[in-house]
Amino acid sequence: MAMIEMRGIKRYYDVGEVVVKAIRGLDLSVESGEFVAVMGPSGSGKSTLMNILGCLDKPTEGNYVLEGQETTTAGSDEFADIRNSKIGFVFQGFNLLARTTALENVELPLFYGVYLSRREQTARAKKALGDVGLGNRLMHTSSQLSGGQQQRVAIARAMVNDPAFILADEPTGNLDSEMTLEVMSLFQDLNERGKTIVMVTHEPEVASYTRRIIIMRDGAIVSDKPTRERPRAADDLATWKQQHTLLSAMKGAAS
Repeated sequence: MAMIEMRGIKRYYDVGEVVVKAIRGLDLSVESGEFVAVMGPSGSGKSTLMNILGCLDKPTEGNYVLEGQETTTAGSDEFADIRNSKIGFVFQGFNLLARTTALENVELPLFYGVYLSRREQTARAKKALGDVGLGNRLMHTSSQLSGGQQQRVAIARAMVNDPAFILADEPTGNLDSEMTLEVMSLFQDLNERGKTIVMVTHEPEVASYTRRIIIMRDGAIVSDKPTRERPRAADDLATWKQQHTLLSAMKGAAS
């Protein structure tokens, strides 16, 4: 059985006297270990799909089974438990607590899951930060970190409960080219280590680093294809840095 199994998903909203059909009967399967990009224009239904995938909303019709567990019939407490234990969220705006250290930000989800001692919570959070290359930034606050580093903290926080999959909503939307490549290199590394990732993005260049691209339009999937000639973000990052160093040297020589 697939990790994510959606069948006949519909999501309708009543807006006054108008019924908005955000998703119109969608089928989707995601296997463990996949790295999937979801794309589509504004109004295509990708945000609604993300909300259902993240157990932030339930469909009007259809079934969503996550790791063998039916989510659409779950009560409110069970629904919240599924969301907290099986899904790690990464957002465009990082959503970090400003005056809180990286370590404390990553520890936060551990207060709402299975009971762990403070020592166990700290150990898990340190490991998650180490896994994203921030083992030497544990006590830094958000203001002391670059945008790319803040997103790495957010990814560590998403991973700390060892969720079934990471759901990323425009994770590079606030980042420049270098930081975008850093984050996508990290996502590729995590995926190669077995982590399942579903990412919503409007950037084709970012989507090209995934293994599979789904395109939505008018509340339906219109394309679902594996990525061809998938580049390695780490290689592109190294090239970017070489070019940037060369340009800086040329500017320095010219002045």
